[in-house]
Amino acid sequence: RIIMSLRRKQIKNIFTILISAGLAVFFMWLALGDLDFDKVKVSFAEINYFWAFMSAFFAVLAYWFRAVRWNLLLEPMGYQIRNSNAFWTIAFGYMMNLTIPRSGEIARATTLFRIEKVPVEKSIATIVIERLVDLVFMLLFLLLTFIFNGKVLASFYNLLTTRKVSEKKELTSTDNFLLNHGIDDLDAFYFNLKIAFLVLFLLGAVVFMIKFKEKIISFVKGLIEGFLAVRKIKNKLAFVLHSAGIWICYFLAAYLVCFALKETSDFTIGDGFLLVTAGTLGMMVPTSGGAGSYHIVVKIAIVGIFISLGKSHSHGEEVGISYALISHLIQTIATLVFGLISIFALFGKKNDK
Repeated sequence: RIIMSLRRKQIKNIFTILISAGLAVFFMWLALGDLDFDKVKVSFAEINYFWAFMSAFFAVLAYWFRAVRWNLLLEPMGYQIRNSNAFWTIAFGYMMNLTIPRSGEIARATTLFRIEKVPVEKSIATIVIERLVDLVFMLLFLLLTFIFNGKVLASFYNLLTTRKVSEKKELTSTDNFLLNHGIDDLDAFYFNLKIAFLVLFLLGAVVFMIKFKEKIISFVKGLIEGFLAVRKIKNKLAFVLHSAGIWICYFLAAYLVCFALKETSDFTIGDGFLLVTAGTLGMMVPTSGGAGSYHIVVKIAIVGIFISLGKSHSHGEEVGISYALISHLIQTIATLVFGLISIFALFGKKNDK
């Protein structure tokens, strides 16, 4: 039974990786489109590596703020972990996200249990709390984006609506296939297809809850304990400041990349709010490390900035994908480097306590 269970888990992991990789390839194909790669190569050749390094520095500094904040969350539960252990555990979790989306959270919790003996369900509870707090800050940045970049958003919206009205929608090969096989109303067909997928998802969720009811109840109890512990945080100001520190680092990691490229070096702080918000939304899509989805959303954001400045849509796409490729590459390299170091750091510390 144990061997069969392990095999099923391995098959599930492989299947998840393949789906994630497939989504990443698909989104990258959408992001790259028909771009002129010669112009993208020129952008890469002219990178200012100082600003690229500074972007990576602040991306990693966010790990430390997150590590200290994690300790503040665990303290009311009776656990005082080392900030260094929390830092390397977070680095390891981020590296795992490059393989299986969202696996980093589980990796963080299980690794912390091995190093600091903190129960997994309690670690997961604090991670869920982190996500809720991060959601609040993301909404704040979204608000700042609307305040400082209302012109950009309006220009891009006008472009999309103008194109939708003035241009006749081109039929894809899928559309033609459906029309040739008796589907006359494509809009109705696609709408019903979305409803069917939603129903299947809800049915799957119900089956999952029934099958794993006891585990879900146990998990929820741990979450409730974690949520209640938030009220007992001794230094609430430190918690807020470290949360703000994380998002300031995210902002700087995104904005400083602008100075690494000639075409984006004149972007404003308001543009930085737009980029960090867009990048965060792109990373939420379940692809390995946000590959593809990040590039699409960030490219669209930069196209919007260019349109608001009276520049061409195509130029915005070229610069947007250049920025997205460079920014994502910087973050991925930093994640891999510190993730690999974390393996040795955590292995060497496993018998400290």
